[in-house]
Amino acid sequence: MGSLKYSLLLSSWLLAGCAAYDLPPLATSHPAHTEATASQESFISRTLAYTRADMPSRQPAMAQAVGHEGQAGAAAAAPQTVEGEGKVVATVPSSSQIVVEHGEIKGFMEAMTMGYRTEPSSLLEGLKFGDKIRFTIDVANKAIVKIEKLK
Repeated sequence: MGSLKYSLLLSSWLLAGCAAYDLPPLATSHPAHTEATASQESFISRTLAYTRADMPSRQPAMAQAVGHEGQAGAAAAAPQTVEGEGKVVATVPSSSQIVVEHGEIKGFMEAMTMGYRTEPSSLLEGLKFGDKIRFTIDVANKAIVKIEKLK
């Protein structure tokens, strides 16, 4: 019986100690504070970025125009289309998209599995999971414009 009294005394003492503890108020910089300002740092998605030029910049547009005259010449020399080979993972004709597991596209993209828009959507006709394909990407439109089934 002595141990029961001891455990009741101990638990009531612990509960009393916890009840007396007050959490400090949240600072306005804390995201859970009701008056907190929106985050200044925005997340940049790299999901649909094909090259570094497609990724948004944190510089103002005017600074980009003034500070990167040399890049205009490099962009003009870049290829209009690139070719790759891979395997069909899925097709989504209703949204004109294809998911392809492909090898490296030299000078453009490393090997990966990625979804692409197709123009026109009729390119998807007759394709199924596992088909080996050669495809052409229009770099400016970020879309596959030609698909050839390989044997």
